[in-house]
Amino acid sequence: MSLLTIEGVWKNYHGHSVLRGIDLSVEAHEVVCLIGASGSGKSTLLRCVNLLETVDDGVIRLDGVDVTDVGTDADEVRKSVGIVFQAFNLFPHMTVLDNITLAPRRVHGMSRARAEEEARELLDRFGLADKAGAYPDRLSGGQQQRVAVIRALATRPRLMLLDEVTSALDPALVAEVLEIIRELKEGGMTMILTTHEMGFCREIADTVCFLDDGVLLERGTPEQIFTEPREPRTREFLRTVLDARRL
Repeated sequence: MSLLTIEGVWKNYHGHSVLRGIDLSVEAHEVVCLIGASGSGKSTLLRCVNLLETVDDGVIRLDGVDVTDVGTDADEVRKSVGIVFQAFNLFPHMTVLDNITLAPRRVHGMSRARAEEEARELLDRFGLADKAGAYPDRLSGGQQQRVAVIRALATRPRLMLLDEVTSALDPALVAEVLEIIRELKEGGMTMILTTHEMGFCREIADTVCFLDDGVLLERGTPEQIFTEPREPRTREFLRTVLDARRL
């Protein structure tokens, strides 16, 4: 059984279909990259999986359980599904340690001592041990995004959703965030990520999915998508991205 199954998912905004019949399955320990132009539906799809958006049609199953059922407790689902956004969304009035331990304590009922111990272990693992007492405005953008990833990891999710996590960063800071994603892959974390970093996508992904105007138009291995895309729209998108990199 797939860890995540998306079947015929539609999402509409003000009469416009942002997602149009999306079908996708994600296996445990698989890394899936969603690529496509801005507005193609990538971020909306992640928000639907995390139940931040309600689907208008279709089903999303996590471990075989329909999480789109009207009786679903979204907070329970989010215990297993972590999400990190473009914006860091850290609480500015809380230290790094408090940002990370808030959900484990409030949602999972973990004691403060245990939550802080595990948070410090994560900070040490990702090279931020000395930032536990710092406030977000004292960190670089790359450090803030790494803390945001650590905060999501602190709830021990089975699935991580990463939405353009490097897009708000200066180019010099992108590498340190990509490195943390590499380490998560090496540790077996199941991930779905949206990215415009095509080289990184090709390196990190097991499966690449191209979305175009709300349709999952093509999926395949990185080798197939980047060297022999079947769909004309996929070829056009990749050519545009490569041309932009050359400017």
